[in-house]
Amino acid sequence: MLSVSRIAVIPLIVALASLHIPICDTLACALFAAAAITDYFDGKLARNWGQTSELGRMLDPIADKLLVAACLMVLVAANSMSAAGLFPAIVIMLREILISGLREYLASARVGLPVTLLAKWKTGFQMGAIGLLLLGPAGAATIGLSWFPNLIIGEGLLWMAATLTLVTGWNYLRVGIHHATSVAP
Repeated sequence: MLSVSRIAVIPLIVALASLHIPICDTLACALFAAAAITDYFDGKLARNWGQTSELGRMLDPIADKLLVAACLMVLVAANSMSAAGLFPAIVIMLREILISGLREYLASARVGLPVTLLAKWKTGFQMGAIGLLLLGPAGAATIGLSWFPNLIIGEGLLWMAATLTLVTGWNYLRVGIHHATSVAP
């Protein structure tokens, strides 16, 4: 249910962020923050309550990737980050596509690709960055923040997330390459 709620809220976040109205930017940020928090609780509660399922295992990463990709695209389209901020956004999106394909390939070979602690840190930096950037100048002013430091911190977190994205992506890719070459005829 939490994964489905993250997917369902994406159009609303995108619509609100596209309006460039202070209260809408603030609401988009708040909805994104709520969605990011459900990502944390989704797996934790499922494991604690013994409610894991194949559907949940499939939907959780899809919901995460859709949420992140949609928000990064709306931020770029709205010029809510500097031109330099586009590069970490591209790195993050490319890694997500690569890892999705790799997970699918490995799943067909019945090989799991567990989430690492470093990947969880990557997600934390990524979610923090996107939340700050979604707030935008108008939203930042609404809650009494100055936009420029918000932009610098948001983009700094995005660069940190992109760096961790490259490291974790490379680690996952090595596992995939090792498996593919070890089973090749």
